[in-house]
Amino acid sequence: MSQKPISRSDDLMRLRAAGYNIGIRAGFLLVKEVPYLNSKKEVKRGTLVDKLKLAGDVTEPPEDHVAYFIGEYPCHQDGKPIEQIGNSSQNRELADGVTIDHTFSAKPQPAGNYADHHAKVETYCSILGGPARTVEPLATARTYPPVTPEDEDKSIFSYIDTASSRAEIGLMTQKLALERVAIVGLGGTGSYVLDLVAKTPVREIHLFDNDELLTHNAFRAPGAPSLEELRAKPLKVNHLAAIYSKMHRGIISHASHVDEENIGLLRQMNFVFLCLDDGAAKKYVIGKLHEFGLSFVDVGMGIYLGEESLGGQLRVTTSTPGKRDHIERRIPLSDGGGKNEYSTNIQIADLNALNAALAVIKWKKLFHFYADYQNEHHSTYGIELQLLTKEDGPV
Repeated sequence: MSQKPISRSDDLMRLRAAGYNIGIRAGFLLVKEVPYLNSKKEVKRGTLVDKLKLAGDVTEPPEDHVAYFIGEYPCHQDGKPIEQIGNSSQNRELADGVTIDHTFSAKPQPAGNYADHHAKVETYCSILGGPARTVEPLATARTYPPVTPEDEDKSIFSYIDTASSRAEIGLMTQKLALERVAIVGLGGTGSYVLDLVAKTPVREIHLFDNDELLTHNAFRAPGAPSLEELRAKPLKVNHLAAIYSKMHRGIISHASHVDEENIGLLRQMNFVFLCLDDGAAKKYVIGKLHEFGLSFVDVGMGIYLGEESLGGQLRVTTSTPGKRDHIERRIPLSDGGGKNEYSTNIQIADLNALNAALAVIKWKKLFHFYADYQNEHHSTYGIELQLLTKEDGPV
């Protein structure tokens, strides 16, 4: 369990100094060894669980008065349940290693919200522990346990993912904890793919591109590089890796295009995002990904300039070991000309972002983060009609 927010948050440090056995797991504060009385009038010890809200690695005041509990339902001195704090009782796994039995609701007095987690924990421990002390006068949650250093480097993030704990979707998020994902091509769409994937618990995100970050790139990618950064002409992979490494520790740059010399690196990936414009290069990479038995998503954008406005389509094509017979029909594998409707080079940031979002959503569906009733392997978004079509389902 992570200790950094404890050492940097005054309310948590006060809890520790007061002798509470506290720790943090998956965005939740755990207060262990809290005494309470069960229905048989026996003194038991349970764990109080509180959802954290953090500003970086420092706590903010609790958002509400709800808390969770691991243990039997706590009772009064006469063995009857403490119903005034009861909300619901259901065995529920909030996150990996955090399975609760009850949800409580105790509003602070006077009415309002808790000033900090110290006040909230003290209130709940008083409510739960009072009846226990009628049987065992020295029963207290202040056990003064020894504090041991924890290995915080086990987390792939530089700070705790409280977005997942706040929404109580930690278990779903862990489905995306793959070892390695590659993004081939860091142009407009590829850079937005990185922005979205960097917010997931993938252990390593490998970036492949050998192009420099130029002024036009700044207008179709996330973020806002300074004029000085653009003048320096950094490689896209290095520029983006520096930005997203502030949040995600496993960003690995490969300052080269994928070719015969380094294609073997993709064999080690669990999934690949193809965000290339070069049809010939894409054809080679796709052939190798099929040979390696890997799943991937390929994106494309075909925008045309009309008399007064822009129109066109975005494309997301998925290839999995169980469905590959549509690839040659759906992915343009030549460079420009002919009937390649995706050969134009008009790119707009919002369309790049949408193309990336559709690709990442499909990836998350493949790993069961999102429900997927159709399991399509090819979809297009038409700008003019705001229409999303889904085709090429499983055989």
